[in-house]
Amino acid sequence: MSQFFYIHPENPQVRLINQAVDILRDGGVIVYPTDSGYALGTLMNNKQGIDRIVAIRQLAENHNFTLVCSDLSELSHYARVDNTAYRLLKNNTPGPYTFILTATKELPRRLTVSKRKTIGIRVPDNPTTLALLKALGEPILSCSLMLPDEDFTTQSDPEEIRDRLEKRVDLIIHGGNLSPEPTTVVDLTTDSPEILRQGSGDATPFI
Repeated sequence: MSQFFYIHPENPQVRLINQAVDILRDGGVIVYPTDSGYALGTLMNNKQGIDRIVAIRQLAENHNFTLVCSDLSELSHYARVDNTAYRLLKNNTPGPYTFILTATKELPRRLTVSKRKTIGIRVPDNPTTLALLKALGEPILSCSLMLPDEDFTTQSDPEEIRDRLEKRVDLIIHGGNLSPEPTTVVDLTTDSPEILRQGSGDATPFI
């Protein structure tokens, strides 16, 4: 049975944030709010946690996981960012975007898509997520909480998430009812940005 925390969406309680971080460090899988619906998260070196997320989402073998980072300086440790990509990132983060970038050698090999060695990178605009990242001191390995029987919408109602997943995750953070629209996904690994998925982020800066 998972724990269920009510965390204030604008002023996250430090005590609860620290407890959530302890759950992650103990090998847990959590559901947490972002600026584009709810997400599943665990630590990047937690193979068992990753396997649990894959099972919940029924993900394909080549699924591009996302590293949710606190800022661009943390992001650059795990992904290669040229000057053009950096300007785009700086102008559009934090925000509801996932950027596909070439992974650095700092990233565990199992987290990159085998042929292209890419990783999704995200800097969200959500006080709870940013508080978690600050307290944790490292990225959260994450993916949008889209359940297998639903198409292109993230879970947005924490009470419904509790009904469906309370026996499959270690913590659900109630951060209010959120928009079900996922991030806009932008591939920055080629000469020109490519929109892979139009979501809640405005795609205009990348066209």
